[in-house]
Amino acid sequence: MKKKLLGATLAGAVALGSFGLGNALMETEAKGPKQQEKKPKNVIMMVTDGTSSSTTTLARWYKGAPLHMDQLMAGGVRAYSAESAITDSAPAGTALATGNKSNSGYVGVLPSLVTTPGVEQIKEEDKYRPVANVLEGAKLSGKATGIVATSEIQHATPAGFSAHHHDRNNFDVLGEQQVYQGIDVVLGGGKQSLVTGEGSKNRKDGENLVEVIDEKGYDFVENRDELLKSKSDKIWGSFSDSALAYEMDRKQTKPQEPTISEMTDKALTTLSKDKDGFFLFVEGSKPDWAAHANDPVGMVSDVLAFDNAVGKAVEFAKKDKNTMVIVVSDHGNSGISIGSKNTDKNYDTTPVSAYIDPLKKAKMTLEGAMGSLNKDLSNKEEVAALYGLDNLTVDEKKQLDAAKDKNAIGVTLSKLLANRANLGFTTGGHTGEDMFLYSYGVDRPVGHYDNTDLAKHMAKAMNFDLDKLTDELFIEATKAFKGANVTVNKQDPQNPVLVVKSNKRTVEFPVNKNIAVVNGKEIEMNSVVVQDKNGRFFVSKQAQDIVKKGK
Repeated sequence: MKKKLLGATLAGAVALGSFGLGNALMETEAKGPKQQEKKPKNVIMMVTDGTSSSTTTLARWYKGAPLHMDQLMAGGVRAYSAESAITDSAPAGTALATGNKSNSGYVGVLPSLVTTPGVEQIKEEDKYRPVANVLEGAKLSGKATGIVATSEIQHATPAGFSAHHHDRNNFDVLGEQQVYQGIDVVLGGGKQSLVTGEGSKNRKDGENLVEVIDEKGYDFVENRDELLKSKSDKIWGSFSDSALAYEMDRKQTKPQEPTISEMTDKALTTLSKDKDGFFLFVEGSKPDWAAHANDPVGMVSDVLAFDNAVGKAVEFAKKDKNTMVIVVSDHGNSGISIGSKNTDKNYDTTPVSAYIDPLKKAKMTLEGAMGSLNKDLSNKEEVAALYGLDNLTVDEKKQLDAAKDKNAIGVTLSKLLANRANLGFTTGGHTGEDMFLYSYGVDRPVGHYDNTDLAKHMAKAMNFDLDKLTDELFIEATKAFKGANVTVNKQDPQNPVLVVKSNKRTVEFPVNKNIAVVNGKEIEMNSVVVQDKNGRFFVSKQAQDIVKKGK
């Protein structure tokens, strides 16, 4: 199951990164000269989703001042997947969390297909196998743990650090595993995937997870005021049915939602109460969504909001003096360029204001402005003005008039603003360039890394090995319980149960939960039970002990 992913030097990364050359040199460069051996008490991993370097540059110009991230520049990160030079968020999150490459849509499990040069082929028995992540390792090391996101908590990247499934869109499974993972602080969106009944998006299994969260002793909070007032050591914040609002739109549309800075600050305050330290994952989710829509206003809005959260993390680390902070994007998106066909002949004399001033006219992001569109589409020009497109030219009006549905209007508005701001977009999808690496604090990574190496670096800093942890937490059930009668109760198709009969004892293991049921009594385990795409169940060594010893 080990994925020996060979690296490349910083200078040769673009040409050689996926071909597995120069690993020894990369490791030497990454470690730097005689880095201190001290291990951090706390680890903070922060991801700005889908943020290309041009987006970061644009955000800096828009702000008109250095970013917090600028002070942390440490190197670069290669972000390809097991099957492509351009990764999806699910395998990107999986790589950053588990140290393993995977396939598009796979969360916390090994790939079933490997086509990328330099990535070791997958054994048949390892396909779809769940693999341990750094949050699970931190938890088992006695540390407090937390995840923060501006998307649904069940979304691909936060799920990569807290769940295991072959389908990133199955919020049913991902959400249930997260609830049963024993994470101390969970803050973000996605409430509709926790509840049953009217308005529920995914809970086909009939289980109201909010009730489970309450039973587990969390302070369940649903708005900014409740979050900031909470004194609990266990907080579950669910601030929106789906994703949270863009920061630029929040005050106008969702003022009850906390900012990513406030969520990060609260998570740090809460988790730092643990004397053994903590692991915290934070994602600024929506720069990626804005990039998919080619919306530079949304991209800038939430990169700056994320950067403020980075400032909170570094402020904590500076005071604490025993914390590692890692900041990175999981992949590029949109192929944004500062400069377009408009600047072909005058790029060297075009002032910064030509790129920034058109963006600063916007009062809302594209998503926010489109939220004001009438059902009959009768206020298209008013919506355009909200997006900074005032005083439309004859040609701009003609293009807007030609847009006959909501989607076409959104596409047109983004094209018009990009043209005014002299910005280029090559795609509405992800891109395959290397990412910048930012870091701060004790044992911080410095150099040029494969994304999988960052997971291994964090694991080593917290004194555990991810491969060994996988072997402890995820054993295929028929191997784990040799000699026993192993069956699956499918009476409830949405809630299959692994049933193990051995030594006159019957133990039941409900899928996606960290529970073993012995003679009607529930025993809480250190890991969730996972079922892979082929129907195989994976359990921990603790589950083995429960079957053998009944405890």
